[in-house]
Amino acid sequence: MALPREEHRKYGPKILRFALITVSSTRYSAKIRGEPYHDESQERAIRIIEGMGHIIKVKDLVDDDVNMVRIKLLELVRDMELDVIIFIGGTGVSKKDVTIEAVKPLLEKELDGFGEIFRWISFQEIGVAAFLSRAMMGTMGDKAVMCLPGSPQAVEVALREFLPELPHLIYILRSQIPS
Repeated sequence: MALPREEHRKYGPKILRFALITVSSTRYSAKIRGEPYHDESQERAIRIIEGMGHIIKVKDLVDDDVNMVRIKLLELVRDMELDVIIFIGGTGVSKKDVTIEAVKPLLEKELDGFGEIFRWISFQEIGVAAFLSRAMMGTMGDKAVMCLPGSPQAVEVALREFLPELPHLIYILRSQIPS
């Protein structure tokens, strides 16, 4: 018999360990050229995650390239010190937005409700343009994998709303009881 949600939360990890990976050709090109770049979305994610008492273990930047995103994801999934992997950027509909194409085929389970609820909340804030986001979440092994839009506001919405539920998810992924 499955435990009630409150029990899952009670037994879930109190402190989660995160990897934050920005997917951006513009920032990646600047980094390669040795030029400074600003990443407001990742900075906002750090403030929110650390503000809720969690730990950022990895911060990185990759190009809008399917293979580069996949290599990074597979590297992070093997890291036993991580619970949640977040890709920021590349979830739109332009030709260069390839984060979803890179990540989705590698997921063991896709959590469709994340994208649906995220777009619903975004609709409340920005209107019908929310449909342009392909934000998604899934699992690989005992880790949660999130793909968020690159806008600082979208990152804030996603983390504000979903971060409190992530310990519950990690508990389910690591437990032997049915969810």
